[in-house]
Amino acid sequence: MAEEAEKIEGVKLARAVTGQFDVVIYAELEKVYYDLAVVINKLQTIEGVLKSQTLIAMPPSADMLPEEE
Repeated sequence: MAEEAEKIEGVKLARAVTGQFDVVIYAELEKVYYDLAVVINKLQTIEGVLKSQTLIAMPPSADMLPEEE
């Protein structure tokens, strides 16, 4: 599954893992919600994929950092 996932545009890394999930995928996307839907739809066509869970990492931003005193 990981090898097939790495062929999807936007996917930078896919690795088999132990534990609750079989594969972890790292993707970098320009338009998060649109591109994410495309990646998820393509993932679901891979044989053996029954379900997926999505976690979005947000880059640090000056707006999100606490103000300095």
